[in-house]
Amino acid sequence: MTRYLLYFLPGTGHLAAPLAHELGADIGEIEFHRFPDGESYLRFLTPPDGRHIALVDCLDRPDPKLVPLLFAAMTAQDLGARSVGLIAPYMPYFRQDVAFNRGESISARHIGALLSAHLSWVTTLDPHLHRLASLDDVFTIPGELAHATEPVARWIKAHIEQPIIYGPDEESEQWVRAIAEACDAPYDVFRKTRMGDKNVKINVPASVDAGSHTPVIVDDIISSGTTLATLVRALCESGQPRPICCAVHGIFAEDAYEQLIAAGAAQVITTNALPHKTNAIDITRVLAEAARRIDLPQD
Repeated sequence: MTRYLLYFLPGTGHLAAPLAHELGADIGEIEFHRFPDGESYLRFLTPPDGRHIALVDCLDRPDPKLVPLLFAAMTAQDLGARSVGLIAPYMPYFRQDVAFNRGESISARHIGALLSAHLSWVTTLDPHLHRLASLDDVFTIPGELAHATEPVARWIKAHIEQPIIYGPDEESEQWVRAIAEACDAPYDVFRKTRMGDKNVKINVPASVDAGSHTPVIVDDIISSGTTLATLVRALCESGQPRPICCAVHGIFAEDAYEQLIAAGAAQVITTNALPHKTNAIDITRVLAEAARRIDLPQD
C-alpha cells in the first residue's frame, strides 16, 4: 500500500493527526507566509521529491486560499513529487453548475478546470452535486467522493431518542432519506422558495406532526444559516419541539450560528470537515477511505 506524504495547509490542523492515522501517512512540513500586500510565500520544509503527496485544504472562504494551494501543487511538482493530490473536506463553487442567466460564469466547471490543470487527483466530501452526476462532470483528473451519511446517522442514533429527520427542500431528499433509513427513523422534506441570499420561504404544512419524535433538520451546508433558521422558526411556530440542526459543512458566515440559536434551535451539530465549536462528528475515516480508492500512477 502506498504511504502518502500529507501537507496540511492553513486551517486544517485539526485534521492532521486523525487523518494521517487513518491513512497510515507521513506528515510533511510546509511554511506559509502572507506579505502585507496580500501576496503569498510558501516553502516545502519536508522534501516531496519521489513521494505521492496529498495537500489537505479546507476551501471554505476560498478566494484567498486558492492561490497558495495552486502554488503548493506546482512547487511540489517542480520538486519532483510523483503525484500531487488534493484532499478537500469542503469544495467551493459547486452551486453554480449551470448558467441560469446569459453571461454567468459556470463556476463549478471553472474550479474543476483550474484544479485539474495542477493536480493529479482530488477527493472531497459531499459536494453540492445536485445537478451534476459525479465529479467526472467537473474534473478531468481522477476523483473520489467521501460521504458523511454514515457518520451523521451514527451520531443521531447514539445521541437522539426517536428522531424524525427533516430536510429543508426537495434537493435534500435523497440524502435525508438515506440518513433516515440508516437511523430507522421517519423523515419528511419541505418545499423551499428562495427570494434572495438571505430571504427564503419554507412551507411547513399544518398536518406535519413530530409526535413523540425529536425533530432533526439535516442539510449539507450551513452558510448564511437563513434556510435552516427559517425552518427552525416554522417548526417551532407549528408547535413542534425545538429541533436539532445537523450539517456536514459548517461555514457559518457572519452570525449564522447565533441566528440559528435565536430562531429556536435546541442544538447545532456539524462534522469536523470545517473547524467550528459545533464539531461533533468525525469524518476523517470516510475521507481516508476515499483517498485510498484513488488509483495512483505507477512507475
